[in-house]
Amino acid sequence: MTKIAIVGSGLIGRSWALVFARAGMDVAAWDPDEGTRERLDADVAAMLRDSDLAEPADVAARIAGVETLAEALAGADLVQESGPENAEIKRELFARMDAAAAPETILSSSSSALVPSVFCSGLSGAARCLVAHPVNPPHLVPVVELCPSTETAPEVMDRAEAIYRRAQQIPVRLTREIDGFVLNRLQAALLAEALRLVSEGVVDVQGLDDTVRHGLGRRWAFMGPLETIMLNAPNGATDYMVRYGGPMGRLANDSARGEAFSAKAAEVLTEAFPSLSSSAAIRDRQNWRDGELAALDAHLSKRRTKD
Repeated sequence: MTKIAIVGSGLIGRSWALVFARAGMDVAAWDPDEGTRERLDADVAAMLRDSDLAEPADVAARIAGVETLAEALAGADLVQESGPENAEIKRELFARMDAAAAPETILSSSSSALVPSVFCSGLSGAARCLVAHPVNPPHLVPVVELCPSTETAPEVMDRAEAIYRRAQQIPVRLTREIDGFVLNRLQAALLAEALRLVSEGVVDVQGLDDTVRHGLGRRWAFMGPLETIMLNAPNGATDYMVRYGGPMGRLANDSARGEAFSAKAAEVLTEAFPSLSSSAAIRDRQNWRDGELAALDAHLSKRRTKD
């Protein structure tokens, strides 16, 4: 039986707990905040109410909230740390985990902004540390980016990949550290151009979102952009580069950069979404989004099984 330790059981941590528990793994979840620890059972129950799992009670029974970090780490095969995106906090936390966890325990972080060397460099157990960056929420979006530091042992990457695959995630292995990993670098480029087009009045917010939702997004739900290239010219990638490489390259060179993330862009978005003017309204819309993601995940999972 694989045992997972969740360190930081807030929004991402409890979602990870559900990922591992529904795959039949035992989960011990801890958070330094007492209120978060006390809400764990209710938060898990709320996630399970919105799921289509056949035996939700069995899944819930595999998730145990614990009072101390040491309890969470005891006997763990893998730790999924999901604390604040703060280098100092992560360095202190990984030093504690490295000192307390068994030597064979893998220490992984859900960090979306910090590469592993930032908080693992110099630890005696640096070879067992990596980033396992999910997409929020991981129990509904299965990709997880596995990023090693220069000290991470290849066999640790192999073992981590095997555990995430058993948890029915889709691990993507990076060969080295890079700021933003893969997903956030792609997201940043698309968002920058989207914000520029809207801020300059080329298209309104609705039109921009519709272009992605009903255009690019339809293909990208089941096919990545590189396979799309292979299919968008009669003779594959070489043919595509001959036909479209020049104009696409010019567009890429003309695309927006970091200045697109501006106060002006925020004002345009705020005006375009008046129904999302409060945190409660945003939370309700997040719940709707998660329901749609659950339905899409169920559909795509069935398609993958057939394939």
